[in-house]
Amino acid sequence: MTMNRALDRARRRPVVFMLVYGAFLVLIGITATAQAVMTSSHIRESVLSSVATADRAVIGTFVEAYLEERDLNPDQAPASRYELLHAKLNGVLASSDFEHSSLLVVEVVDPQRRVLFSSGADRRGAEVPSDPWLDRALDGQADARLGEAVAGDWTTGATDQAVIREWLPLRTVGEDGDVTTVGAVLVARDAVPIVARLNAAQLDVVLTTISASVVVAILLFFIFRGAQGRISRQTAALVEAARNDQVTGLFNHGTVVEGLSDALDAARDGEGLVAVALLDLDNFTLTNEVHGHPAGDEVLRRMGENLRAAIEDPWFVGRFGPDEFLVVAPGASTSRLEGTLARFRRTMADDSVQFGESEKLPVTFSAGIAAFPEQAANVTELLSSATLTLGEARSSGGDAIRVADRTADERADARGFDVLHGLVIAVDNKDRYTKRHSEDVARYATFIARRLGLDEEFQSTIRLAGLLHDVGKIGIPDGVLRKPGRLTEPEAEIVKQHVALGDAIVRDLPNIEVVRAGIRHHHERWDGGGYLHGLASDEIPLIARILSVADVFSAMTTTRPYRKALPLTEALKRLGDAADTQLDEKLVKLFIEGIETAPDAPLPGQEVPAGQLWIPPPRTAPQPA
Repeated sequence: MTMNRALDRARRRPVVFMLVYGAFLVLIGITATAQAVMTSSHIRESVLSSVATADRAVIGTFVEAYLEERDLNPDQAPASRYELLHAKLNGVLASSDFEHSSLLVVEVVDPQRRVLFSSGADRRGAEVPSDPWLDRALDGQADARLGEAVAGDWTTGATDQAVIREWLPLRTVGEDGDVTTVGAVLVARDAVPIVARLNAAQLDVVLTTISASVVVAILLFFIFRGAQGRISRQTAALVEAARNDQVTGLFNHGTVVEGLSDALDAARDGEGLVAVALLDLDNFTLTNEVHGHPAGDEVLRRMGENLRAAIEDPWFVGRFGPDEFLVVAPGASTSRLEGTLARFRRTMADDSVQFGESEKLPVTFSAGIAAFPEQAANVTELLSSATLTLGEARSSGGDAIRVADRTADERADARGFDVLHGLVIAVDNKDRYTKRHSEDVARYATFIARRLGLDEEFQSTIRLAGLLHDVGKIGIPDGVLRKPGRLTEPEAEIVKQHVALGDAIVRDLPNIEVVRAGIRHHHERWDGGGYLHGLASDEIPLIARILSVADVFSAMTTTRPYRKALPLTEALKRLGDAADTQLDEKLVKLFIEGIETAPDAPLPGQEVPAGQLWIPPPRTAPQPA
């Protein structure tokens, strides 16, 4: 059913939760990847640094023990020196195992990049290929850099394996203390065991990081799901509270009227039927007076429970007034409504309530039934017809069900005084403050219209709009409407909907377009920051701009549940401060000047003579330009 869509949306798993959780997973993935890469890099540098340190120590020992300066000049060194050094270098290769990694080649190179001494094969005089790390070593840089692992070059012979190459500078110190680079030493080491160790360490890091990430992701999932579940429950509870009556648990007035409007729209599209039954508890006021309000609430709860059980799908029911219930029966099942209520009436006759030492008391009701399109063409007419029929049932002594028999020719009579007057009474029944506030807004708005020189017809229209501008508040939960404190953001959003609900309530009345514009747009702001449509300046209809000034002034000069009324001078000052931002500056200046100087100025706190405000026009006037 259409009226349950908002509640269904509140119960769905929100997309926002999935997006936030997905963002956290991406962040965890990026962090884990970066951590694995950085940790692996650190392990790699640490292992290679250890290799280089060990190799420098070995080569340093060889140089100190065997190498002489004349050995670096091939023309001066005898062949026996080469054979000796060649044998010693092979001995270094055989004894320099590090972490199961053996040396492959050790070569001594002169500044012209020619091999002087070499282990293994005889490469004496061979020219070493260009290598940036060799250039750095020949430049005498003490911090010899580690070469990257390479595959199958001259340092490894015919094999294809990973190696680590290091170029270490050979330096001599002269008598004057000057350091001279006289060559370089190439050390090539088998990197297969080291690479295997690095890969194992990297795998450990990756597995540890992934395991930690999975644990964190699972924890976040349950944390987010728990948090979202709580938010969803709170949201659903708030939506339920906004749509349901607190005493009976049924739909409240605004929700059931909204559902009725949707049902009528669907019936118009499909040429269908809609029937409504307005039920009123007999002697409910007397029950409250004699036994107290808790007893009255118990009667309402009992009525609501039994009524919910009696209606059939797709019917729905809501609390329409203090002791009234509205049943809506859309579709072909409308013909069964009277019979269902008759059976429900007998069920309630067999039931009873008892309070303290009282006798068992029967719970009876009167009901009026009306149908669309037989007795009415819109929501307002349908409710009016049901109300009039209910009155007939009550006037016959109560405990009765009546069906409307009004013909189509008689419907026009419901479009005038009776319907509009009934709406104003509904506002009064909902909240005394709202009713008095509406009367004040009507007075102030009419005063502004007179000072603008608008005709009598428009003055009557704006008077009616002032009385009805907050009619949508009959659908706002009492706990929100009468809350003695600042509203929460969700509660404020609920209150904002009163302009749309008010427009929906009066939309089918004849010649009501200008009044509707005032109801729907009186909370727009001159600077465009209002609701529901964000209209600005002259985009806001004139009737709505006038009502806005009157509404703001009335709100400031009337005691509210959450604050006392402001003094007149302070209210006028704040009204002036709101000019050109919230309100039309021209209308504000006109109103303030009139309040301060006009002999007929409507001041706060004045009593309104009976009948002075309620003069419904035969039709609403066109909107002045």
